[in-house]
Amino acid sequence: MKYRQRNWLEWLATAKFAVNDKFHSVIKVSQFIKNYGRELRMGAEIRRKEKIEKATEFVERIRKV
Repeated sequence: MKYRQRNWLEWLATAKFAVNDKFHSVIKVSQFIKNYGRELRMGAEIRRKEKIEKATEFVERIRKV
C-alpha cells in the first residue's frame, strides 16, 4: 500500500457501513437505528424457522395441485 493512498473513494461505503453499524454508548443504539428506526441489514442474517416452514407448506400445497 502506498503512503498516500489514492483509492479512498472505493473504501468510503465500507467505512460508512462500519460507523453506522457500531453501537454507541451515549445513544445506546447504532446510528442507523437512531436515524431509520430499524436494524442495518448485512445480507447474511439467519432466516427464521417460521418462514422456512411456510415455504415448505407452500411447496407441499403446489405438489398436491
